[in-house]
Amino acid sequence: MLEIISNAISYTNKKAIISNGVDYSYAQLLEASEQFASLLLETDADLHEARIGFMVDPGFDYVKVQWAIWRAGGITVPMCLTHPLPSLQYVIEDTEASIIVVSPQYEALLKDLTAEKNIRLIVLGDENNVAPKTLPDIDAKRSAMILYTSGTTNKPKGVVTTHENLEAQISTLVKAWEWSQNDHTICVLPLHHVHGIVNVVSSSLWSGAVCEFINGFSAEHIFQLFQKGAINVFMAVPTIYFKLITYWESLTEAQQQSMTECMSKFRLMVCGSAALPVSVMERWKNISGHVLLERYGMTEIGMAISNPYHEERRAGYIGKPLEGVDVKLVNEEYHEVKPGESGEILVRGKNVFKEYWRKPEATAKEFTADGWFKTGDVAIVEDGYYRIMGRNSVDIIKSGGYKISALEIEEELRKYELITDCAVVGIPNDEWGELIVSAIVDKDENINTDELNKWLREKMAAYKTPRKYLIVDELPRNAMGKVTKNDVKKLFES
Repeated sequence: MLEIISNAISYTNKKAIISNGVDYSYAQLLEASEQFASLLLETDADLHEARIGFMVDPGFDYVKVQWAIWRAGGITVPMCLTHPLPSLQYVIEDTEASIIVVSPQYEALLKDLTAEKNIRLIVLGDENNVAPKTLPDIDAKRSAMILYTSGTTNKPKGVVTTHENLEAQISTLVKAWEWSQNDHTICVLPLHHVHGIVNVVSSSLWSGAVCEFINGFSAEHIFQLFQKGAINVFMAVPTIYFKLITYWESLTEAQQQSMTECMSKFRLMVCGSAALPVSVMERWKNISGHVLLERYGMTEIGMAISNPYHEERRAGYIGKPLEGVDVKLVNEEYHEVKPGESGEILVRGKNVFKEYWRKPEATAKEFTADGWFKTGDVAIVEDGYYRIMGRNSVDIIKSGGYKISALEIEEELRKYELITDCAVVGIPNDEWGELIVSAIVDKDENINTDELNKWLREKMAAYKTPRKYLIVDELPRNAMGKVTKNDVKKLFES
């Protein structure tokens, strides 16, 4: 039996999920997922790793479907709720999904495509009651989930994780962040991404905690839920914290004080999926009383590095390797770098994914000969703490013979009082190799870039200062709020 299911059996009488204002117990979740697994199976005894796509709103139904697919022996393929039809079609065709499960509002979008390809379409709410069947025994080494990476120049790749991979990812976080059945969290993150699926939903339900879901994002609503006093664990991305800060600053002094007192009682607040500006971290600490716990992970590995739960959490650092995860820094020849030198992060452990879906060459390319996964991220270790310097492809700019961290420049630019946000990239240049440029969101629309550069040159070496600026209303971002650097480069091309 899958460990997340066996854990749930020991919590049957406890509240598991709050969805659309309704409470659901672990017993209800187990019963509903068992029944839906029987519906998926029909006359079969086992789905035998058939890919099951599902486009279901966050909440009880999402988890019911996810668990049902696993319990029936299938592979879950969570689909992004905001993707256009061509993107969804790519995932469906690439995985050769045999069944698609949708919330009613997505039926019209996928009805013609599934009919054309003779794919079974199940619309939630229309399913008839099915007598529970004997469910197959699922080996942990079976493939469990395919998540699609946000592609850059090529089509997105399907990242295949096994049940063993997921169990390692979840159990490691449960131990490191001390999850327990006394916790109550809220999911504000998309559920086609490892942050929401593993860090929030799966870790809470693995532990017998309560996972609450909301429809859409509203800073006001989130603060209202906070004030009820039940939530004690919160995980989000930098853009969400920034929006919460902006809303908090619009409140009266009495309301601000009440909110601060409420949040100070939380057990844990975590930030990830994108670089957290130190300025946002400091502002959130003043507002909530919490030093956000930054961590490092990606679709292929879950979480690998984290600031400690009890010890010092360092601003601008991603922390130390999690228990059971091997991490090392290497140079371009994949030899381990000397202490104090920066290098690419390599990761090894049970948390690391199985393969890219039906792409053996791409899979082999991302691993060293001795089995280390190449993250493509460059870091340095200082006093035992890892600090991200950038990404090989987009955040390390090679200009004038220097290797320059875009993140370092961005951190300084965000300290300038007229800048709301920024993104630094390198664009091809005959003289410099790459020219350092920056797209900036101007707070008052009257920024003087000459004065900005003069100010910046007082903070860092002249060769690190951008040669061109582009003022934009907002930066291009993906569904997780992460700035898409390749789209920023396109802004300069146009």
